Amino acid sequence: MQVKKVYTSDTHVTLTITADQNLIDAVKEKVLRHMNQSHVKLPGFRPGKAPLQLVEKQADQNLLQSEFLDEAVNKMYSQVLKSEQLRPIEQPKVTLKKFVPFSDFEFEAEVDVIGKLTLADYKAVRMQPTKVSITASEVTEVLASLKKRLAERSDVDRPAASGDEVTIDFSGVDNAGKPVNGADGKDYPLIIGSNSFIPGFEPKLIGIEVGKPKTFTVAFPKDYGVAALQNRKVTFTVTAKKIQALSEPKLDDSFAAKAGPFKTLEELKADIKKQLGVERQQQADRDYQNAILLEIASKSKVAIPNKLIDEEVERMEQSERQNLTYRGTTWQEHLAEEGVDEAKHRERNRPNAAESLKAGIILSAIAEAEQLSITPEELAIQLQLLKGQYTDPTMQAELDKEENRRDIENRLLTEKTLAVLTKYAQAKN
Repeated sequence: MQVKKVYTSDTHVTLTITADQNLIDAVKEKVLRHMNQSHVKLPGFRPGKAPLQLVEKQADQNLLQSEFLDEAVNKMYSQVLKSEQLRPIEQPKVTLKKFVPFSDFEFEAEVDVIGKLTLADYKAVRMQPTKVSITASEVTEVLASLKKRLAERSDVDRPAASGDEVTIDFSGVDNAGKPVNGADGKDYPLIIGSNSFIPGFEPKLIGIEVGKPKTFTVAFPKDYGVAALQNRKVTFTVTAKKIQALSEPKLDDSFAAKAGPFKTLEELKADIKKQLGVERQQQADRDYQNAILLEIASKSKVAIPNKLIDEEVERMEQSERQNLTYRGTTWQEHLAEEGVDEAKHRERNRPNAAESLKAGIILSAIAEAEQLSITPEELAIQLQLLKGQYTDPTMQAELDKEENRRDIENRLLTEKTLAVLTKYAQAKN
């Protein structure tokens, strides 16, 4: 088999593939055997037992040539992808260039591929993990939150004071008086002084009375979770529906027993510290692995087809649209809040999409270099664990779908690859 490879760009290649006689004969024989089993019936021979020379003579020649071309193209194209180490992102555009049954065969395959990858020396990256620690004050903060959660509540007929829990309806408008998406709520319970709401909002509730609306303006912080609200001044109108005084319990062994399966306050404190440590360490480990991957990616190069980036941008946008739906915000409202149109929004997401794809390509290349894979046993164990978490028959059936099994397998391979990178990063020189 002969191959001529021409790149028309870093990510677009045209392959001209010519078959040799041995390959033609092998493909023809395979097709004839298949036809012997399913399409050709010769008197005196059981299905599949007739000589192939007779099968060829009796076969529909158009069908024989069609099946030969399909089989030959698939076989040769797959072999070329492997030998040339090409990674296509779609099905190729195939053009038949020459076919003389069954002596000459040549075709052209045009396809977008992931470009040449220059992989950094990932084994040389050194990075030490972060060890987290939990302070006594952090445990105290959790205890304070627990005290408020377990406090006895009693309705009061007076203006709200710091430490009270108020149940409120609120809505926010901008400078033009237009409603601000994400700045409204109904029957929202809020403890004044908990610092769990927008900075500057809770102090304004001091003195509010049930049924008497109060209006004030606060500015959202610059690092607020919703980008459209960052640094934005919003005028709120708040109506208190209920004001309750809190009677917090004393921190003692009885309190610990109410909070969970603990005999003493010290056991509760130890459990809080442990849980905080586990959560903090898990996040630190994720950040650490991401930092390693970013370091490798910054030193690696790969050309990614624009079509693949467009698809990733679209996937990101669909996820964003779904989140907006949960918040009750339309796509057009979101674009207006961001001050961009759809084209600018997509263009703004392209760098992140490209970086995400690059990281995935690099992880895949490292897994291949390290000869990593997920065994059937590893996949079966993970599926069993997941099925143990989801007792709903519908969810269990979803786990058995091929596409979901592939996703789980890919996640396991990612975890295994990141574990290898972590090992290298912590190795002593």
